[in-house]
Amino acid sequence: MKTAAYVEILDREGALLAAAAEAAGSDAEVPTCPGWQVRDLLRHTGTIHRWAAAFVAEGHTGPRPEGGLPDLDGAPLLDWFRQGHGRLVDTLAGAAPDVRCWHFLPAPSPLAFWARRQAHETTGHRFDAESARGGAPTGVGVDFAVDGIDELLCGFHARPKSAVRSEEPRTLRVRATDAPDAVWTVRLSAQPPVTVRDGAGDADCELSGPAAQLYSALWNRRAFPEVTGDGSLAALWRERSGVT
Repeated sequence: MKTAAYVEILDREGALLAAAAEAAGSDAEVPTCPGWQVRDLLRHTGTIHRWAAAFVAEGHTGPRPEGGLPDLDGAPLLDWFRQGHGRLVDTLAGAAPDVRCWHFLPAPSPLAFWARRQAHETTGHRFDAESARGGAPTGVGVDFAVDGIDELLCGFHARPKSAVRSEEPRTLRVRATDAPDAVWTVRLSAQPPVTVRDGAGDADCELSGPAAQLYSALWNRRAFPEVTGDGSLAALWRERSGVT
């Protein structure tokens, strides 16, 4: 996907998140984030938006702390969130393609990284806001869902931080049933997972279903559409795949 497409998705998803949060109210519990209320979701996501925008806008070349959460609630908190989201969208849309700044996953460029990461970050939290509001969640496109699965498996869980490990070598397969060649083989061991984009060989467990459902399930926002084989690997993913 191109950077402009990510920015367009980020723009839409942030607006949907704010609308769902407003409808739910800041006291509403967030079922997909146990222990959180909508105010926590808005404070967290708004802080991340400002943190991400600063790397691109100010050209920071090393990691920086995210900054403190705002002491806001209700309508002022929603306004604060919308302002930060709009600033992030404008920053990414207006940045030079060759801007240099820190980023933490492999990417064609820093700008491509931040546009992709914030599009997926905001989509995940939009799903959270809609879970608090109730009703059916807004759908996502197949290509974007496949891209998000790829970022999670081949990016986040290739890092030393990944806790998805097994003392005994095991193989987990992830298959999107509505996208050609959207299949990943995740080899688990006592080391960080190693993921390849293919379906060769046997697997101990396969997680399958439409890309959009797999996308949200792998981010632990819903149940896996279908699990075949050793279900303990699906449970292992649920217990240990949280991203930090």
